[in-house]
Order: sequence, then C-alpha cells, then structure tokens
Amino acid sequence: MFKHVFLTGPPGVGKTTLVQKACEALVSSGVGVEGFYTEEVREGGRRVGFDVVTLAGERGHLSRIREGAGTSHGRREYMVGQYVVDLPSFESLALPLFRHTGAADGDSRTVFIIDEIGKMELFSQAFIRAVRQTLDGSSCTILGTIPVPKGKPLGLVEEVRSRRDVKVFTVSKENRNALLQDILSTLQECLKHSS
Repeated sequence: MFKHVFLTGPPGVGKTTLVQKACEALVSSGVGVEGFYTEEVREGGRRVGFDVVTLAGERGHLSRIREGAGTSHGRREYMVGQYVVDLPSFESLALPLFRHTGAADGDSRTVFIIDEIGKMELFSQAFIRAVRQTLDGSSCTILGTIPVPKGKPLGLVEEVRSRRDVKVFTVSKENRNALLQDILSTLQECLKHSS
C-alpha cells in the first residue's frame, strides 16, 4: 500500500512542472497542498542558481553561482558544482513548512510537496530529520522528487527509493505528459488510505 509518491528522472526532464500540474489538479479537487518546489533562476539566458519557492508564494535563495573568488565570511561553504548553497535561507523557508505536517488537526487530505530531496537540500541535517519524520508520520501524503542515482549514493534519497510505502515514477521526455494521470490516481489512493 503506497503512502507517498516520488518522481525521479534526469535534470530538466520536467519533474517540477509535473509536480506543479499535480498541485493544480489536487487543489481543484479539494485537496490541501503545502510544501515547496525548486526553481531555476536565470539571468540573461544563463542559469545563475536555484530558488526555493513555497506553495504560498514565498521565495528564497537555495543556491547561486559563486562569482569570482568569493568570500565566505568565515562560515562553512556548501558547494554543489559551481553553486554555493545558501543553507540559512533554505532552512528558514523550508523547515517551518514541515511543522504543519505533523499537526494533529485530523485533516489527512493534505499532500505535502518536497521538490526536491537533492544534493543541495541534503546539506541540511534538520531538513533530513524533517523529511524522515514526515515519511514516517501518519497524517501526510508526500509528493516529492529525487534525483536519478549518479556517483555516490545519497543516503536519504536511497532510503526514499527503497521504501515499501513509496511509489516512484521515472519521468522521461516520452512519458511525462501521460504520467500526470497516473500520479494523480496514485495520490488519490494514498489519500484514501491515510484518512
């Protein structure tokens, strides 16, 4: 019996777009949606970083390209490729969202969006703990995204991938348009059993 749905696939294949489409459909069918997604930030046609955007429309930095030599003002720098991860900004926006997920208000018809559980986000130990608690909690169905396995396995990503209560859809350019219906019907099943 699945409780959560995760999408995986190569970067740029359309995982976030699918998540956003699923959100729209869920909201119009009366399901509550909370959480966050990650969005590319472009300047003059080139990608300069990523923002984290909550479903309530708040936005903050997740990462930016390190310009020049860059100063880290003595605090530890978290790098993914050429991007410097802004951990305080990510945590201050994303972590409070998780506080609602365990709320005992009895409304289990909520889908919690986590887009994504990726390398940048996993620098945050508090984020890892919050995701684990939400996966194990009873009140919430998660719709999330995880990267495809590449290089060294990411602990939490592999944990999610191998959970029995998680249905993983692999998104490709060929199937992404057809997948939305499958994702939605799986989520509806999850919601039915969590209520």
